[in-house]
Amino acid sequence: MRALCCSVLVLPLLGSACTNAHSPAPAEADRTEAPSAPAVERTHETMGTLLRVTVSTAETAAAEQACREVFAEFDRLDALLSVWKPDSEVLRLNAAAGSHPVPVSAETREVLRIARQVSEWTGGAFDVTFGALSGLWKFDAQDKDGTVPDPARVKAALALVDYRALTIDDGAGTAFLARAGMRVHLGGIGKGYAVDRAVAILKSHGLRDFIIQAGGDLYVGGMKDGRPWRLGIRDPRGPVERSFAKVELTDGTFSTSGDYERFFLKDGRRYHHIIDLTTGEPARLSRSVTLVTNKAVIADALAKGVFILGPVRGLALVERIPDVEAVIVGAGNEVVVSSGLKGRVTMLARPTDAP
Repeated sequence: MRALCCSVLVLPLLGSACTNAHSPAPAEADRTEAPSAPAVERTHETMGTLLRVTVSTAETAAAEQACREVFAEFDRLDALLSVWKPDSEVLRLNAAAGSHPVPVSAETREVLRIARQVSEWTGGAFDVTFGALSGLWKFDAQDKDGTVPDPARVKAALALVDYRALTIDDGAGTAFLARAGMRVHLGGIGKGYAVDRAVAILKSHGLRDFIIQAGGDLYVGGMKDGRPWRLGIRDPRGPVERSFAKVELTDGTFSTSGDYERFFLKDGRRYHHIIDLTTGEPARLSRSVTLVTNKAVIADALAKGVFILGPVRGLALVERIPDVEAVIVGAGNEVVVSSGLKGRVTMLARPTDAP
């Protein structure tokens, strides 16, 4: 899987360190500050991103073992869910589209089911079968060429995007795509699922105060130095080290999708990797969406759907789903905050007003 770069800043908890429009945030956007208590921090390249686990504990041996198990679990899930790993279950499912059901693991079926549920919630704004569009738009550093794909090719690919044509059969242990050419792609949800598995592993070792960060997906457990973690939301048009708001959080997940990580500019217009499946072009209603909830797998996928829906419909959806909150920066640079985050979000500065 390929991932967004992190859009989260873990801010220091000292009151005097609050950022504003002119004072710098931490030096790096993906920087995680270790707790001042004894900590174990380990990193691992997996799922196309850098996974960082930081645990505050005196039980060093338990933390070390838990980190090894977390890394092994990420790699195991990547081998099942990736479209970049040879012979992954997802690749086999795609290869058999329109032909026959394919045996897949319980984990793959669970991720597919959650993805289909988010597809339902968003009315298809997030659609787990968007893989048919892969390769038409090029935003990754190694193949970005600044070209807009042929509209006819985009239209043909859109005809193959339909989450309702995905069948999951737990009794038979299979999944099936109804039409040839359809492709599941779990890049918008797989990391979140793996983060949730990592949380369970750390807690099974008796570890409570920790942070797990995989690209733009982040989970904080317990406390940082006896207080909730303070997480900064990146300014979509500002320097990478600047955050425009902060949220205090404990035992929860924090996921941001934005139009500023994988993009190119052409004729004064920004083209980015979050595609509106009604048009086949980059979504135009949002600059960034940050979701706060208790499951990383939900936040990972739903953030993209809310981004596409935009501030009005996206916020309305968030308000209908229990235990999900959002901070949305709209295309006009307006900031909207869901009702459950009122009083929990501190605005540090107005987001930079730039195209």
